[in-house]
Amino acid sequence: MTAPLEPAPSIWGTRYVWVTVGAVALIFLAAVQALAVTTVMPIVSDDLDGDTLYAVAFAGTLATSVIGMVAVGAWSDRSGPKAPLYAAVALFLVGLVIAGLAPTMPILVVGRLIQGLGTGGQTVALYVVVARVYPAQVHGRVFAAFSAAWVVPSLIGPFLAGAVTEYLHWRWVFLGVAALTLVAFTLIALRLHATALHTDEPQEGRVGPRLACAVAVAIGALALSLAGELGSWSVLVVAASVLIIGFAARPLLPPGTLLSGRGLPSVVLMRGLIAGALFGAEIYVPYLLIAEYDFSPTWAGVALTAAALTWAAASAVQGRVGDRIGNARITLIGTALLFTSLTVAGAVAWGHLHTAALIVGWALAGAGMGLMYPRLTVLTLAYSTPQNQGFNSAALSISDAVGAAAAIAVMGLVFTALTATDAGFVAVFAIAGVLALLALVPGLRLGHAHEVAPQGRDR
Repeated sequence: MTAPLEPAPSIWGTRYVWVTVGAVALIFLAAVQALAVTTVMPIVSDDLDGDTLYAVAFAGTLATSVIGMVAVGAWSDRSGPKAPLYAAVALFLVGLVIAGLAPTMPILVVGRLIQGLGTGGQTVALYVVVARVYPAQVHGRVFAAFSAAWVVPSLIGPFLAGAVTEYLHWRWVFLGVAALTLVAFTLIALRLHATALHTDEPQEGRVGPRLACAVAVAIGALALSLAGELGSWSVLVVAASVLIIGFAARPLLPPGTLLSGRGLPSVVLMRGLIAGALFGAEIYVPYLLIAEYDFSPTWAGVALTAAALTWAAASAVQGRVGDRIGNARITLIGTALLFTSLTVAGAVAWGHLHTAALIVGWALAGAGMGLMYPRLTVLTLAYSTPQNQGFNSAALSISDAVGAAAAIAVMGLVFTALTATDAGFVAVFAIAGVLALLALVPGLRLGHAHEVAPQGRDR
């Protein structure tokens, strides 16, 4: 007879509370930044006469985040995630300040590139912190808390960013987040100072080749996003960029990822596909509302708010009963919600339907991602050991960033090519819908590691 398992500890208990608070605070600020910038970027690009760099401002940040992910993943496996986390937050701050003070769109893009280094590194470092600090049976709850950290930003972030832009200036969207990050980082550094996060068996090996691959991936993604500016050379640049990204990304991912190998490779591949589908299309939702429906910046983020709320709610459900639902059902439900949302968004753009349909439809995307996103993170840690937690966490985030960056770049090229017609927004949502359907292939090959249900049941 098997002895009953002890109840899972609370992530808000005395032992874990300050680490939880610190990690959630960083996620909170990243959420504020992401939602705010997505909302106001149409105004920023118009003010700085940078419409041609609109997609690059997003894709570039994701591209350089790959470098931060690889560097921090290797650094964390060698000496623990504490110092890498601090360095990543510092880069995040510098990037925000440069973007906030940028006199031209190219300089703003430079700030976004630096910001990407910090954002990518911060994500990986936090994943390793979770793996080193918390027992496996509460990982789902920790990542549910991370998703819940988007609730307040989703309620006030887009609206506040629009209001700041409309009544003050868009620069304060960047500089305000930078000031808040500085305050939060001071508190977090003090709380993590006395926490041991190293492993007794650090990973050894050469980091240089992996960093070179990360740089190549970033260059390929940037070249892809800029291909539309190269005229007759654009087709050649697109083909070369895709080849560079594919070959350079392989050493950064688990073997078999691009072929959807069962288990961890499919977990990583699915993350990239759903990230490309959602984040590639998401930046065009406020753009559609502002350009076609004359929404003010203050109200253009309403759709993002609805999706963020449903994301957090679905993530909480996954954190509680994800093991009971099962990975296959989560895949089917999540991709169905995401595809339906993208179909509705395309129909709104094509038929000029009421904006309520877009807002409600986009909320379905948030629900689907809330089910799938944290579940994939839980599975990644479940497939990992202390020696490769940094590598696997970085691989998951790299797939996330590369998928989103490549999708944004391709969608940007298509959107720019169709600017003179009414089909630009429709094409963007159609491309995203195809990516959502493709996610079913790895999604049904996730398998099961030694993930443990939050309620303590053994599978």
